[in-house]
Amino acid sequence: MSVSQSAWIPQQRGEQMLDNAVRYAEERHWDVFPGTWLEAVDGAERCSCADAGCATPGAHPAGPDWANQATGSASTARRLWDERPHASILLPTGRTFDTIDVPESAGFLALARLERMDLPLGPVTCTPDRRMLFFVLPGASLKVPALIRGLGWAPSSLDLATRGEGHYIAAPPTRVGGRGAVQWVRRPTPANRWLPDADELISPLAYACGRETAAARSRQR
Repeated sequence: MSVSQSAWIPQQRGEQMLDNAVRYAEERHWDVFPGTWLEAVDGAERCSCADAGCATPGAHPAGPDWANQATGSASTARRLWDERPHASILLPTGRTFDTIDVPESAGFLALARLERMDLPLGPVTCTPDRRMLFFVLPGASLKVPALIRGLGWAPSSLDLATRGEGHYIAAPPTRVGGRGAVQWVRRPTPANRWLPDADELISPLAYACGRETAAARSRQR
């Protein structure tokens, strides 16, 4: 399936949030927890946290104890979103998966190369702030810096980050303020149930990010 064919743009309706949260827990065995949501205030959408300067409106944990609230139970997820039907869907990383986070342009370049090489791929999301997240096996956050150095780059020189234990991501169809919704570029399917290890993807991802860095430097000259 091509990148353009696999993109899916969801809308954030209450029934969709509940159905997707339950599906992630039931079919993928991912832990899920409800975050904040968007509310209409004086004709504008505001985060339910009531902070006018919220950096990720409608897409962050509602409290500090979010890690303990995350559940892999479909029935518990159904109850949580029954109580807060418009809550964002957040997934803790470092449990059943980590993510490798790269700029959208580098992500599409790497994805095309990975598909040509017929390398294993897990789900991939694209965020409204033009980042692409590749799902990989847990532990990526610990090994990726050494893998990047082994390829000849300094980790700090690439716009590539990992999210592992203690972090979370927003899952489709969560909307982030007025910026748009998190989308699946490669949605979860039975074919990608088994996630790749970070070392299977890091070379194309690092190469694509390296090209982005070089191009940015050239534009600044």
